[in-house]
Amino acid sequence: MNYDALLWLSFGGPEGPDDVMPFLENVTRGRGVPPERLAEVAEHYHHFGGVSPINRLNREAIAAVERELAAQGLDLPVYFGNRNWHPMVEDTVERMAADGVERALVFATSAYGGYSACRQYDEDILRARAAVGQRAPQLVKLRQFFDHPLFVEAVADAVRAAYEQVGDPGARLVFTAHSVPTAADAASGPPEEGGNRYSRQVAEASRLVAEQVGAEAYDVVWQSRSGPPQVPWLEPDIVDHIEALHGDGVRAVVCCPIGFVSDHLEVIWDLDNEAADKAAELGMGFARSATPNADPRFARLVVELVREQTENAPVRKLSTLVAGGDTANGAPCATRCCEPAKRPVAAEPQNA
Repeated sequence: MNYDALLWLSFGGPEGPDDVMPFLENVTRGRGVPPERLAEVAEHYHHFGGVSPINRLNREAIAAVERELAAQGLDLPVYFGNRNWHPMVEDTVERMAADGVERALVFATSAYGGYSACRQYDEDILRARAAVGQRAPQLVKLRQFFDHPLFVEAVADAVRAAYEQVGDPGARLVFTAHSVPTAADAASGPPEEGGNRYSRQVAEASRLVAEQVGAEAYDVVWQSRSGPPQVPWLEPDIVDHIEALHGDGVRAVVCCPIGFVSDHLEVIWDLDNEAADKAAELGMGFARSATPNADPRFARLVVELVREQTENAPVRKLSTLVAGGDTANGAPCATRCCEPAKRPVAAEPQNA
């Protein structure tokens, strides 16, 4: 099938101190997040000069994808749009329409299912097309890729590098992803599959990476929760888990942010600061593996997903779990899949 362009769709992040509060207000609009919580999260951004690295990392990844598309002989311009900060996806789709784009693929910067990780990107697409009106191009979102061989290989090599950094072959391997309310996780898969698509996919990706690096023992934990304490979220939290490992006599930790495709704010704050500081306080070795979007295999992965749609190329997967949203390859999202939870959210949800 013919396509005119590729839309790179992401979460967005502030690129200066004056952007921080307007950005956070966009993220939390209509969710009842108290001003004091926004101020707390804003300080995380101001710790880094009011700049989230997410837009820069997306632009670098887009440039790599453009090079890979050209190398493979694919004439497909790449556009960049965000949900919560400039370039806003509505403006990007307007520009695509002005450029004469009629049918485009969409790569959302998330490997997983779930509301924030998948369905909300579908809502972004619908909102952007509605804003542009009849001139809007048709937009077809590419599938989830948590078990794609190139994703798993890139993450596994990053874990191996982290083991070399920590210098302890007995270090405990701990995978992290963004926590969500347990009710939201239960709603993140079709009822006929028993729900919990998000956490099951994270667990499966972790298993695949651990298998590649030869780690027989590993843990899957969570990070970056927000919202009222009375609402149950996926646990344990990474910082609490490091304390528990210390109590069990573990000397060092290799932390793999399996739930994230780039080193945006939640990775560099929650892991490189809070988790690393806790490990140092306890006298434990700590190394955090790199996220995959800077790896050349990530650009190749994106182009493989494109070819699945444009050329009916084989779907490469390392698991039997369903990757939702892939209507061209037999895995459409169910009507009640990944329903939104009525809750506050963190500043950069999982896989933003």
